[in-house]
Amino acid sequence: MARYGRSAGRKVKRAMHEMKRGKLRSGRSGKKVKSRKQAIAIGLSEARRSGGKVPRRKKSSRRKK
Repeated sequence: MARYGRSAGRKVKRAMHEMKRGKLRSGRSGKKVKSRKQAIAIGLSEARRSGGKVPRRKKSSRRKK
């Protein structure tokens, strides 16, 4: 079974395309995205927001004292 839907692939492809051309910017700060991983994360979060088939984000496991 596929993990990601078709819309997720399209969003990631568009984000990578923009990143390679220096057009992709990050959230509030609006800084230029240089990292490949960050571009993929932006594409997936956009797909998630638009209701595409994308697995949930992993929560960071914090240790309790």
